[in-house]
Amino acid sequence: MSAEFLNALKRILTADEIIDDSALEPMLIDERKQFRGRALIAVQPRSTENVAAIIRLCKEHCIAVVPQGGNTGYCGGATPDTSGTQLLLSLRRLNRCRWIDPDTRCVTVEAGMILENLQQLADVNDLLFPLSMGSQGSCQIGGNLATNAGGLAVLRYGTARDLVLGLEVVTPNGEILDELKSLRKDNTGYDLKHLFIGAEGTLGIITAASLKLFPKPSVRVVAWLALPSIEILAPLLLNLQRSVGDCVSSFEYISAASLGYVLKNVPDTRSPTVDQDEHSVLVEFSGFGDAEPFQTLCQNALICAQQENLIRDAVFANSLSQSQSFWQLRETIPRAEKLMGGSIKHDVSVPISRMAQLIEQLKPAIVALAKDARLSIYGHVGDGNIHFNVLPPEATSIESFKQAKGEEISAAIHDLAAEFAGSFSAEHGVGQLKAGELVRYASPERLALMRTLKQALDPANIMNPGKVLRTS
Repeated sequence: MSAEFLNALKRILTADEIIDDSALEPMLIDERKQFRGRALIAVQPRSTENVAAIIRLCKEHCIAVVPQGGNTGYCGGATPDTSGTQLLLSLRRLNRCRWIDPDTRCVTVEAGMILENLQQLADVNDLLFPLSMGSQGSCQIGGNLATNAGGLAVLRYGTARDLVLGLEVVTPNGEILDELKSLRKDNTGYDLKHLFIGAEGTLGIITAASLKLFPKPSVRVVAWLALPSIEILAPLLLNLQRSVGDCVSSFEYISAASLGYVLKNVPDTRSPTVDQDEHSVLVEFSGFGDAEPFQTLCQNALICAQQENLIRDAVFANSLSQSQSFWQLRETIPRAEKLMGGSIKHDVSVPISRMAQLIEQLKPAIVALAKDARLSIYGHVGDGNIHFNVLPPEATSIESFKQAKGEEISAAIHDLAAEFAGSFSAEHGVGQLKAGELVRYASPERLALMRTLKQALDPANIMNPGKVLRTS
């Protein structure tokens, strides 16, 4: 790092906006510890103006910039490379709420705001920000938008992209694009915000966002369902939606194996049913008005589904603590896998009508590739997203298993998802982990257009190079 660059950076930032080496180490390793990088320097600016000034300086000195939020991503998108030549830019100091309007039901927050803090801000105003996921206590809004995060409520409210009204973005030229509108309708040319949502910082850095808020449901009904077969998944969801409409807010599939891993490895967990069923669904209904009529509506919907042989058994959560215990079983599956040594993770999506077929074809295919491998199958099947994770045989390390079988297993899973008109990355993004998969599965026309956009906006290739789109 040249003295000229460092001195110019110090003129932009205060001393505490430059991250000390002692605090840098955790920022150089991704959440799953698959990537470890080095940084030329790390900074944590407090203002969008300072972010813009840093980008202008980096462009002048041809220094690449890696933006980082809560560093909770699964694909290494916020980890610098090993060259030690990239600037790591943390957004955590940009964490303010700039404006909230309960009447318009929108809020403008900076990119570094932690998701859970935004949820609480909405709740205080008797509103709901519906984006929800296991990492919400540490992930940040900027990262959620940069990866177009999904989570537990996509079925009713959509992905992160669907919650955005406007963005503030620092472009690769160091200019501030202020599109922080709170309009629900604005038909004035290109909708520029969608260039940056899901782009993982490769086209610009999101520094603030105007987001939709929703009326907070006054009543929730949570139930654990035992299914007679996996083929019932899509018909059951449609049946429930016909009965209660969009009050079905979550519809989560849990295989017997995934549930068993939680029960064995996560303390204070127990199965909702006496028998550990092969296929279970955790369903949540949310609505408004008096609790008793809504609960009756949901119960009747499940009774009718059971009479049509779509459900073998149903257990309702009779209290908030029981509802939380049901959700704990679903949300701690990744933790259980980690406690067992880890897994080869897959985040695929297919049309809901093909979900059961995908799972049933993949199970024997993966066992044929890796005898005694253990499967963990679960996910947000209400929106077509399944996590098909593969754990090594007992007494085999995840490292040696990945080295021996990882590429072959992932190729088999991603190939079948593509055959079923699906995606190899439903909600976790591409990062550096899956950049090769994008080349493999995207059409030449799509790749060419993406490269054209990258070249037009970032010709110097300083914005998170090597992530999402391979340029070499």
